[in-house]
Amino acid sequence: MKITAVIVDDEVLARRSILRFLAGRPDVEVVAECSDGGSAVSSILAKRPELVFLDVQMPEMDGFEVLRKIGPGFMPVTIFVTAYDRYALRAFEVNALDYLLKPFGRERFEQALARARQRIAEKSDRNTTQRLISLLEGLNKQNEFIDRLPVTENGRILFLATREIDWIEANGNYVLVHAGARTYEIRETLTCLEQKLSPRDFQRIHRSSLVNVNRIKEIHPWFHGYHLVVLANGEKLRMSRYQTITAQRLGVGISRRTPETR
Repeated sequence: MKITAVIVDDEVLARRSILRFLAGRPDVEVVAECSDGGSAVSSILAKRPELVFLDVQMPEMDGFEVLRKIGPGFMPVTIFVTAYDRYALRAFEVNALDYLLKPFGRERFEQALARARQRIAEKSDRNTTQRLISLLEGLNKQNEFIDRLPVTENGRILFLATREIDWIEANGNYVLVHAGARTYEIRETLTCLEQKLSPRDFQRIHRSSLVNVNRIKEIHPWFHGYHLVVLANGEKLRMSRYQTITAQRLGVGISRRTPETR
């Protein structure tokens, strides 16, 4: 992993010293050198480096002001560099990774750089994790309806594909899920389960029943403005008058037969 870095120091010799210690390192790329705080802010915002070597004492805008301008939440991993150790405590108070006291040698520089590599790797891992979480959340929003329903049978938990469900009826605080010749009882209200199922595939035809529209064979007018829904397996379900719009939306053919209903 290549680390992009910005060097900020008003002294040319200090910048050259850092460049010399970084020479021959293919994993570190210096993308900008700055001699004052103003250009440092501009370069950091434009280049978005992962590491900044930041001098504390500079004319007009010091290193702490640079950090304030960028904001601690957006500031890259920072190694403060200065000739005055009285700034050390304040540097760590503003979450600087390390503090190099001029003149520093190669060994001390290597220690600071090693710590920077570790911190940058940790930040990268956190960012990657957050991106994955965001991606999964996005996918969940796109696919917010379930396509499998956990049901119990003989002490086992089965995952019933929703496409296999014929219809669902309310039974107090439970629902009865009818799938072919089998019926499963689930401790959940019909309203709660309805919210989990795609309205493209499941429609409420009565206050106590939800039907898989792909299982509907026919819809017939019935007595007093009601309709009768006939499923592919022959099951007959009554559709409430206020739900007659569902028949039109489904585009299912309506006949005038009045068969018996359950």
